[in-house]
Amino acid sequence: MREQWQVMCWKGPRCQLLMEGLVGFLLHPPPVCCIRRPCVWSLCCQSHMGANASGPKVFAPRPKDVVGPREYDIPPRVFHVVRERIPGHLRPPQRVLVDMISGPRIVGGHDAQLGAWPWQVSLQVYQYGVGFKHLCGGSLIDEYSVLTAAHCVRRQMDPYYWRVVIGLHDTSRPERHTVKSSVREILVHSEFRIETFENDIALFKLYKSVSYNDYIQPICLPFVHIHRNINNQTKCFISGWGSISEKGESSPILQEAQVNIIPSDICNGFEWYAGMINNNMFCAGLESGGIDSCQGDSGGPLVCYHLDTSKYYLIGITSFGFGCGRPKLPGIYVRVSQYKKWINFQVNTYAQVS
Repeated sequence: MREQWQVMCWKGPRCQLLMEGLVGFLLHPPPVCCIRRPCVWSLCCQSHMGANASGPKVFAPRPKDVVGPREYDIPPRVFHVVRERIPGHLRPPQRVLVDMISGPRIVGGHDAQLGAWPWQVSLQVYQYGVGFKHLCGGSLIDEYSVLTAAHCVRRQMDPYYWRVVIGLHDTSRPERHTVKSSVREILVHSEFRIETFENDIALFKLYKSVSYNDYIQPICLPFVHIHRNINNQTKCFISGWGSISEKGESSPILQEAQVNIIPSDICNGFEWYAGMINNNMFCAGLESGGIDSCQGDSGGPLVCYHLDTSKYYLIGITSFGFGCGRPKLPGIYVRVSQYKKWINFQVNTYAQVS
């Protein structure tokens, strides 16, 4: 018997009705059809029954080809976006609803050179009978602090079960310069919402300060309006140990890939994410797909090189996306410049009490 899910829709602004039997979305809690904010994840549907239909219940099979936030093993939430399964002329705006998350490596990338990204961090969680295992990426921003995605820690907030590995290139063979550090405290943004991935940012505080060398260096935080200086000529990169293909295997060697920052008005377009991207997020990748972050890359850095200062800046934190490397469905990243005050407050407050 095929698994069935109930979707309830009604007439409203910018909302059509779902074609019966075409696709199903799971909304948890109870299924509804959100029209506008504060319902961030909206479902707009279309039906041959016309615009006056009042609220049919539609049953459809659950989509099977969905990947959610970019982490391993801990079940996050799964995003259901109807796209390929609906004919183009009937295709509704893409709206993402949240179900159970599965765990995101760089798709379309290649092996990074040793020491190329000295701020790249592997966040590893302890598993009984296994030991420490890579779960998410992170970025070293000073000798005590690592930035990552809040959803990485939603199932394990106890610092005791985490360790931070810095200066790592090959997860199967740590080098002499690799540093493993215990975690003293995990600070999650107070307004983080797993249902929408808003404010998906967290800070790991280390027990001991890290000494810098050729393989361990902090990444610069962006100035407030840095996005105004980013264009098609700006070189931006993602890196991580995540999957190299959707639902594929990961590589022990750190991967890197160059990506384009996609303007939000394009990424919010009808055939893209249809209004889902707010001012605290942005999209990066290629319109044609093929290059993207994936499972295991969550929390890792998206950095851009600024010609005027000759420095790299942490522009984004890998957050989530639909699948990996799909056309017009690029990865979605936390816009770090929007959180400078939060970051500085956490870093400075911790420094005062340490």
